[in-house]
Amino acid sequence: MAAATAAALSKQWPPPTPSAQPPLYSFGVPWPEFNDGLSYTDIVQSPSFALTLIDFYSSKYKNSAPLQGWLHRIKNGQITVDGEVITDPSMVLRDGSKVVYHRLPWKEPSAPYVLEVLYEDDDMVALNKPSGLQVLPGGLFQQRTVLMQLRWKEWRNNTLDYSKQHTTQQAHPVPVHRLGRGTSGILLCAKTKRAKSCLAAYFAKGTENIVENRCEGESGMRRISKFYRTLVTGLIENNEVVIKQPIGVMHYPGVANGLYVASSSGKPAMSKVYVLKRDLQRNQTLVQVEIHSGRPHQIRIHLASIDHPLLGDPLYGIGGCPKPFEPDPRDDDFAEDGW
Repeated sequence: MAAATAAALSKQWPPPTPSAQPPLYSFGVPWPEFNDGLSYTDIVQSPSFALTLIDFYSSKYKNSAPLQGWLHRIKNGQITVDGEVITDPSMVLRDGSKVVYHRLPWKEPSAPYVLEVLYEDDDMVALNKPSGLQVLPGGLFQQRTVLMQLRWKEWRNNTLDYSKQHTTQQAHPVPVHRLGRGTSGILLCAKTKRAKSCLAAYFAKGTENIVENRCEGESGMRRISKFYRTLVTGLIENNEVVIKQPIGVMHYPGVANGLYVASSSGKPAMSKVYVLKRDLQRNQTLVQVEIHSGRPHQIRIHLASIDHPLLGDPLYGIGGCPKPFEPDPRDDDFAEDGW
């Protein structure tokens, strides 16, 4: 479990525990049984030889489904070419054709839907994101996200006063940063375009300082700080640890764009770790982590890189690299459309 706060951290040890504030209110709409499906669009760049519809999909997206799976999708009317449904797998594609695969609606994994509002004004709203809820669409979670709950809620219009010119702006809150699906904590959402730009700039300032190797107290001081709490394996010896392990990407089975790992050739990243409690009996340490950059999986990678991976982390092991990959046996005779 992790928690975040925008308060400044004092130099005392252990760091103080912020007092819990009751939420202003809660909202949320129960998830439908099935989502609305998804469309994947491609523009054909045809080679010199004739390229058929089945050749295109079975070769380019062979990880999505085997040959029989793509044949089923085509004959099921789930593919359009230049806006027309095509059920003939042997159709020859023209260079520049727009092909769209219409993935059928599927039942997404279970996820909480109730969100607590901790703070709200005309520009932003701070939510208490529960563990198990994804922030933005991705993978199997296309509907069961914080973003969708924000869209479904009716927000009051904002009356803004810029240079004494009153304007009414429809509120459409969007998250300005991410928290991992398994992480709970405070999520800031902008209610206006102007607020989104300002908050995004504040979050980016921390990463900019790391890239330019600035220290606290110098120009470009961050205006937003992020703190997390987590339980790690082993006993961390020092009360405070600064981790500056760069984070890069490596090829990993099942992850199309690669997996983020500890890498000397990666992008700069910095985390400050404060020990809150050592459990000698269980050989565990409760820590508070302040991140000065926002690399994906940064806390998991950084703690693992100093040989103290998060307790129960199924992916990152000692050193900040993934554990050996053990593929799940699946029936390759036919691909479920939801994959």
